Amino acid sequence: MDGEPLVRWRWLGDHLGYLWNLLCDHAVLSLVPVLLGLLLALPLGLLCSRFRPLYQPLAAVFNLVYALPSLAVFILLIPYTGLGTQSLVMIPLTFYSLAVLLPTVVDGLGAVPEPVRQAATAMGYGPWRRLVAVELPSAVPYLVAGLRVATVSSISLASVGALVGRGGLGYLFIDGFQRTFPTPILAGIVLVALLALVTDAVLLLARRLLAPWAGQETAVSR
Repeated sequence: MDGEPLVRWRWLGDHLGYLWNLLCDHAVLSLVPVLLGLLLALPLGLLCSRFRPLYQPLAAVFNLVYALPSLAVFILLIPYTGLGTQSLVMIPLTFYSLAVLLPTVVDGLGAVPEPVRQAATAMGYGPWRRLVAVELPSAVPYLVAGLRVATVSSISLASVGALVGRGGLGYLFIDGFQRTFPTPILAGIVLVALLALVTDAVLLLARRLLAPWAGQETAVSR
């Protein structure tokens, strides 16, 4: 619309509650799938690290899923989940997160030096105690690096869910576009970026607390 200001500050002030609700909805839609993806990636990654022939087929399947267009997947799931439900968005995002996290779990467990494993075994650590006390802590830098990638990706993709009735901050993009009103669009961009930055900062803090010896960022292998 001609003459429309880039930002209507009054509109923002009048819609703070609305924006907060959308932000909370977006956080749930995007971050819960990352957590679920991690819970699935840990046992699958452990299984693949113990039985290496399983890794390549599983990785190929999840990489194929990751390559599928998110909107197409949302549409295919509508008959099974219903339109506008959280599960419609969360299911694909969970598998997308799993595709990112599975290689980081396998690489993280594989990066533990064999002498460290042998030393733990010599000290009387059984397989499960060694996993919890030695292998997983050593893999923390890899896990956090993968979580950072999966989280940013999930926060971004969750916006697409607005096209099928559940997308958190994505509603602002649709609303602004349909009304030729840039203020909601800019507000959505800023809030998505802030959510990603805050979540990334929390993950970095968690890495420093859990793995203070990791001075440099571990590369994510995909």
